[in-house]
Amino acid sequence: MFALITFVGFTALVALISWLKTRGDNVSTKEGYFLAGRGLSGVVICGSLMMTNLSAEQLVGRNGQGYAAGMTAMGWEAICPIALTLMALFFLPRYLKLGVTTIPEFLETRYDRKTRVLVSFIFLVAYIVTMLPLVLYSGSVVMEQIFGVSELLGTDRFVGITLMCVALGVIGGIYAIFGGLKAVAVSDSLNGVIFIAGAALLVPILAFVALGDGSLIEGVRAFAFHTPKGHLNSISPVDALPPYIPWPMMLIGCTINHVSYYCTNQSIMQRVLGAKSLAEAQKGSLLSGILLVFCPLFLVVPGIIAFVMSGGGLPSFDQAYPWLLLQILPKPLVGFFAAVMFGAILSSFNSVLNSSMTMFTLDVLPVFSGKKRDDLQLIRLAKRFGIILCLLSIAIAPFLMYLPAGISTFLNQMWGYYGVPVLAVAVMGMLNRRVPNIAPKVTIAVHIVCYGLMMRLLPNVHFLYFETASFVIDIVLLALFAKFYPRPAAYELRTDQSAIDMTPWKYRYPVIAVTFAVMAGMYALFSPIGLAR
Repeated sequence: MFALITFVGFTALVALISWLKTRGDNVSTKEGYFLAGRGLSGVVICGSLMMTNLSAEQLVGRNGQGYAAGMTAMGWEAICPIALTLMALFFLPRYLKLGVTTIPEFLETRYDRKTRVLVSFIFLVAYIVTMLPLVLYSGSVVMEQIFGVSELLGTDRFVGITLMCVALGVIGGIYAIFGGLKAVAVSDSLNGVIFIAGAALLVPILAFVALGDGSLIEGVRAFAFHTPKGHLNSISPVDALPPYIPWPMMLIGCTINHVSYYCTNQSIMQRVLGAKSLAEAQKGSLLSGILLVFCPLFLVVPGIIAFVMSGGGLPSFDQAYPWLLLQILPKPLVGFFAAVMFGAILSSFNSVLNSSMTMFTLDVLPVFSGKKRDDLQLIRLAKRFGIILCLLSIAIAPFLMYLPAGISTFLNQMWGYYGVPVLAVAVMGMLNRRVPNIAPKVTIAVHIVCYGLMMRLLPNVHFLYFETASFVIDIVLLALFAKFYPRPAAYELRTDQSAIDMTPWKYRYPVIAVTFAVMAGMYALFSPIGLAR
């Protein structure tokens, strides 16, 4: 009962503060509802980026990979600063100069409306089928175990997870559907504070204490010197399979995956496109980059500790994190940590939901309906679409418990189908002014076929090799179109559409230098020249 009261108290506090911080905001216009009136600060953007990325599917899935494969899983987070640096220096100045609301809107300015609709449709399907259900499912796995829903109701695990999916989907939808982006971003920042206190600090400390039989120092020593060396090595062989990351793919494959996720993914970019200035947008993205370098300490290390403590005997590696929580959390802290997980779940779910509503309303709807609508009518339609998305996500989510490869591997594999070709189309659209309008449609279709065939015909090869190969095919195909079927008139990026100050952040380069130095140090520590020797 105390755990439930604590959980409800923390959750209600976040909701109350979010309401107080946003109750005077104007959400009756497109910019106010979808982009928070272009008034987000760097700190809020950083918090929202972190919480959008670090949700339950990361805590559960990434620690599951750490349980199964060790520190090689850190590549999914520790390499992210490369993508966020490219976001700050290359992508953001171009997006913000155009004053776009969505990534598909940018693609329309560069190519045509058909490209915008195609990409919006692809992302909407991906969000509905993968991202939204995965967030609900992974969060429900933890919440169901924390509160013992199945045992309490005398049902099987599937029913317990289904009930949690319903609860999480309904509450997450309320934030995104009725509050707009500002409510999402503010609640993300508040949940971020609780997340840092709980998942980022409390769980690793308690895990080390448990590993050291009550001593934090002994636990750290046991982790460093008694963990199997293979689990402390972030460098995996060339032919490694998921959840391992082959060493050539740490920089190449992971970077392609990360850049496509961070720089062309609407659910991520929408936070940054709502910045009050270029400087604040760069500050938010680069600060989140340096924080992500340290994320393996609570996204991978607890999974390794679970492996050591359980003797590697858990039936599924996605159960590693929930299992560890039940072993290390004192009863008075269970409710607090449930609030931490709840906030992380809502942050990712409502962020993706808000982005889906934005793309549907601003990118897809105008194509299928030529009717002129004012801002209030568009927002009403967006809310109705959001309700439909919530219901679909809730219906799909419980069945993800039957995934054989684990939730993180599944999400990354699926991203290769739709995220990578959009990255190629966007990058070549910026770098080559002669790529014609037909090229993106052909390239995306070819990419999906090629990537799918590789996945089907070469099951014993890591999917990151397929993402890299298909990305190269995309770039070559787009370049061939530009050479043999060039755009009649070279594309010119408009520079007079920006609604914000375009002065860059003056500390961007020092922060980048420190981030990359820390990243190199982390990889040296977890390698054969460090703890894995």
